[in-house]
Amino acid sequence: MRLFFMGICGTAMGNAALLARAAGHEVLGADQGVYPPMSDVLREAGITVHSGYDPVRLQQLAPDLVVIGNAMSRGNPEVEWLLEAGERAFTSLPAFLHDHILQGRRNLVVAGTHGKTTTTSLAAFLLRAAGKDPGYLIGGVPLDPPTGHHLGNKEDPFVIEGDEYDSAFFDKRSKFIHYAPRVAVLNNLEFDHADIFRDLADVQRTFSHFVRIVPRGGWVVLNGDDENLRALGPMPWTQVFKVGVGEGNDVRIVDFKESADGARFGLTWRGQSWGEVVWKLPGIYNARNAAMAASAVALITRFEEVPDILPALARFRGVKRRQEVLLETRGLTVVEDFGHHPTALAETLRSFRARFPGARLTAVFEPRSNTARTRVLQPAFIEALALADDIFLGAVSRAAKLSDAERFDPDTVIGSLTARGRKAVTAPTNAQLLQELLRNSVTDPKDPRVVVFFTNGSFDGIIAEFVAARRL
Repeated sequence: MRLFFMGICGTAMGNAALLARAAGHEVLGADQGVYPPMSDVLREAGITVHSGYDPVRLQQLAPDLVVIGNAMSRGNPEVEWLLEAGERAFTSLPAFLHDHILQGRRNLVVAGTHGKTTTTSLAAFLLRAAGKDPGYLIGGVPLDPPTGHHLGNKEDPFVIEGDEYDSAFFDKRSKFIHYAPRVAVLNNLEFDHADIFRDLADVQRTFSHFVRIVPRGGWVVLNGDDENLRALGPMPWTQVFKVGVGEGNDVRIVDFKESADGARFGLTWRGQSWGEVVWKLPGIYNARNAAMAASAVALITRFEEVPDILPALARFRGVKRRQEVLLETRGLTVVEDFGHHPTALAETLRSFRARFPGARLTAVFEPRSNTARTRVLQPAFIEALALADDIFLGAVSRAAKLSDAERFDPDTVIGSLTARGRKAVTAPTNAQLLQELLRNSVTDPKDPRVVVFFTNGSFDGIIAEFVAARRL
């Protein structure tokens, strides 16, 4: 089949296009910004990538099916031609994955507000450590496994990151509704994506729809410590397996300890010792990701060789842009993190207190996501950022598209943090913020500093510029 991917250079779309190519389809596509590294990877795989959107070209290419990414909307010239001409079939990315990749597989779908990418990577990594050849599709750039996509053996599970965001402009269901889970992992549940969900109850509603499609012989692997997940109620149509710290969980994380050398914790399975994990990833949140992934792998493989996989976690290197150390000198450590929700920021900053004892902790935050750039979670961001010693707030992304009343207010946040005794700085642009950061973060081996950049975007390139300046 000849497939055309609209928005092909995005991480999810590009990896899905590569999966389709591996499955034997002819694949081509277009994007407004044809940019590396994804464009280079696609071309190396023999996929033609066109720049910009051109309905005449699309008609001439005559694909059998057009896969429309959820960044596309009405007004896009190719979208308008597809709707007007009615000559070509089109679908959303999640629906394509269901029909052409996931059908007939034992699918392990990882959902939750936080930790999806890391937990998906962990599950694929552990299945490989158990001698399996799983398929997987990861919404990021993992260090382990070595790629973000793999078709795998059809007899082995397929691991996929299950996002609750909508599928396409014409399909407002959450993506994970399409993914036919045999095992559904629910890491956690909080309010996010204020552009498509009204409130927490609205998010819970879509998660309740998701777990209802888990078959009778499948499993829901649930964070048993999360009140918002417990509020989903009983699930008598399938089997529920709980993971967490507290009593009453089927798998428990015990004796968690963290230091500059890494983290150590034990896992118990229904009261019996399962094993100990010693690894480099920070925080109790990553310990929970590991416990969720290991439990899901145990259940989907029916416990084949499972006790042997826990030692493999010592080799797991994580995912790029998830607490990724970019620079480490005697006086300065620079970290990049994809965090864009106050809970994620708070968990990371708490962990770094143990990971970098005695260091001055500087948080640099870009209000960029569709929720972070509004005031919906502003009080929670203040509480999270107050866990740092110094705070630098970037410019609000796409600020002109929000009214004064709904836009995240850096001046108010700075005032609240200053009143708490924190050093807090903002600037009209991210370029100006970089200059403030360079002036106010002098490195001194006797007074070590950790600078962590939080953004789900590029931060206008200032992260790389800061690292380059500090290498000199």
